[in-house]
Amino acid sequence: MKKSLTHMVEQLIRPEIRALSAYHVTDARGLVKLDAMENPYSWPEEIKQAWLEALRDAPLNRYPDPEARATKERLRAAQGVPAEAGLLLGNGSDELIQMLALALAQPERVILAPEPGFVMYRLIALWCGMTYVGVPLRGDFTLDLDAMIEATQRHQPALTFIAYPNNPTGNLFDEHAVRRIIEQSPGLVVLDEAYHAFAGASFMQDVLRHPNLLVMRTLSKLGLAGLRLGLLAGDVRWLEQINKTRLPYNINVLTQLSVEFALQYGEIMQRQAGLICAGRERLFAELEKLPGVTAYPSRANFILFRTAEGRANGLFDALKRSGVLVKNLHGAHPLLDDCLRVTVGTAEENRIFIAALRKAL
Repeated sequence: MKKSLTHMVEQLIRPEIRALSAYHVTDARGLVKLDAMENPYSWPEEIKQAWLEALRDAPLNRYPDPEARATKERLRAAQGVPAEAGLLLGNGSDELIQMLALALAQPERVILAPEPGFVMYRLIALWCGMTYVGVPLRGDFTLDLDAMIEATQRHQPALTFIAYPNNPTGNLFDEHAVRRIIEQSPGLVVLDEAYHAFAGASFMQDVLRHPNLLVMRTLSKLGLAGLRLGLLAGDVRWLEQINKTRLPYNINVLTQLSVEFALQYGEIMQRQAGLICAGRERLFAELEKLPGVTAYPSRANFILFRTAEGRANGLFDALKRSGVLVKNLHGAHPLLDDCLRVTVGTAEENRIFIAALRKAL
């Protein structure tokens, strides 16, 4: 009997997967790209040439070190990972989130996170067959501690994600509230510190003080987004188990060599992070001057701002026609209605964005 392909897809693909849309990334060719929280600065030319020399003898015919041992040692020093803590690497933090979910997934187990937050927490929970519970932030995007504790007690999450600072709102949650959640949670709590370089705050030194705490970071915001490297730090006993869900050779040889090279020039990345923080404050001040715009203070490398009611889509399109791409968050969550998010760019990119937004208003 001839089989219908449509029927087979519907029968074999899980219904919760069929109900999803694939993660969409807007084509940014020809645009000032301020939508993805990337570092806008590249390396000086002499550093680029030294990097190419370092890659010249890369053994592309061989598999990479499956444990990326040399890369981990460089990262420990650069990221301030405690000597006794374990370290696990992923193909960006997205893979680490997936590895965590796979290690803990069982029917009806819960992943919990404040919302609005990083969309991959929810998506990966669904992919892994877990239940996702989002706890709304307050209207000013601060953490609702009472609601988080109540949700923790009711749902008993196996895994809780807290972005610190939060994406897409940019704010840094109250430290004491975060500690309360760690202490009250029956499962793992992962502090996602993707924007730590711009925040001036971290829980990295606490990973061995709480038996259920892990800290996750990425190098993507430090100018290495193209390499796709994330790290997870915490007690070795957790990481030994989570490591069993890692695909072999997940960190390729070019990424390992490039990261080891780049970390020799940590002062360049620190200087660029300082430029971004200074640019963030100037950009925030400019946004505050614009009529019909409410900008939210940020401790990350982006700024969330709210437009007049019903204007977000039109302003997003107008900015794109002017050659500037930002992130349209209208419709992503009720608390984000009429909101757009702009990445802090170079001084010239920020100037172009403000001029285009002023014209569109």
